[in-house]
Amino acid sequence: MEVESVLVTGSNRGIGLEFVRQVVHLPTPPRFVFATYRNKNSIKDLQNIRDEAKDSEVILIQMDVTKLDHIKAAQEIVQSKVGIRGLNLLINNAGFAKLLGFPEVTEENLLTHFHTNTVGPFMVLQEFFPLLKKAADRGEGAKLSVSRAAVINISAGNGSITTATFDFPIIHAAVGYRVSKAASNMAMRMVAPALTKSGILDIQMCPGWVKTDMGSPAAELEVSDSIAAMLKTMKQLNESHQGTFIDRNGEPIPF
Repeated sequence: MEVESVLVTGSNRGIGLEFVRQVVHLPTPPRFVFATYRNKNSIKDLQNIRDEAKDSEVILIQMDVTKLDHIKAAQEIVQSKVGIRGLNLLINNAGFAKLLGFPEVTEENLLTHFHTNTVGPFMVLQEFFPLLKKAADRGEGAKLSVSRAAVINISAGNGSITTATFDFPIIHAAVGYRVSKAASNMAMRMVAPALTKSGILDIQMCPGWVKTDMGSPAAELEVSDSIAAMLKTMKQLNESHQGTFIDRNGEPIPF
């Protein structure tokens, strides 16, 4: 996978941090890696990656995906760097999870999940769409690919309505999270036709159950293995995958 510019949201920990760490070590790393974070007190690891990167300029940007003014300000920073060449790859990763089940779940819990996991990524895509389109317009031919222009929305298998199960206790406590991820899948699938016309690949990808602060130490996958698999899969994505919901290995997940 060769891209000139990448933006990863929610990069100060977990999946986002590992994406930044691995993309700067690709055989042909991006010229620009934009890494967003919400809390400036939690970016030591990001700063280390930035300072040690040899072939990529890593730009740290404070951005809360629930605040439109933050998103617009971040877009201006990215625009100032990439110019007319645009943004090749947006990894919509920032998310929120606070487990509460029914009937304990509150309105505040539901709305926070929806704002962060559904509305936030949608608005990030909408604001960065012009930069993605600039990159797509520079691409040769009509084929869709991550190297041309793409948005990868980090989803979750437990946002699938079809495969919702009732025999895994912890899942019952994730009402707000699961509903917000299902809604995000629908929102991003609905924009796929418009993105197709603009030459932008649109994918919903599940990283698996990963050992992060959000996934918990009980998870099945090391974060490094999950991200390595997703990056491998991204290289193989094309127009046949447009608007789909897949796992880290490229296997389809029913909505």
